[in-house]
Amino acid sequence: MLALALRDAGMEVIYTGLRQTPEQIVAAAIQEDVDVVGLSCLSGAHNYLFPRVVELLREQGASDIMVLGGGIIPESDVPELKAKGTQEIFGPGASTTDIVRYIEAHVPKRA
Repeated sequence: MLALALRDAGMEVIYTGLRQTPEQIVAAAIQEDVDVVGLSCLSGAHNYLFPRVVELLREQGASDIMVLGGGIIPESDVPELKAKGTQEIFGPGASTTDIVRYIEAHVPKRA
């Protein structure tokens, strides 16, 4: 599980569970003062869910929270998801090491 790999890499991880609405995800992200929201979608709803989370974060003044996506995402959908604010997409087979490195390279260290 990715959450365990991130924790093992020294990151604090808050796992909200399955079937959370974009509103629930954004509320938890803001309440917990996170740097990154990682979304996984296997249902095909990524074209709605990922941009909706980004939109709600912006509406709440939390556009500095990076949104990453993963799951079964067709390559043809990736450019549009990125254009709508999902910073990176990690597909099936992405290594947890690569995901950890990406986060470390793109999220400023907190003092």
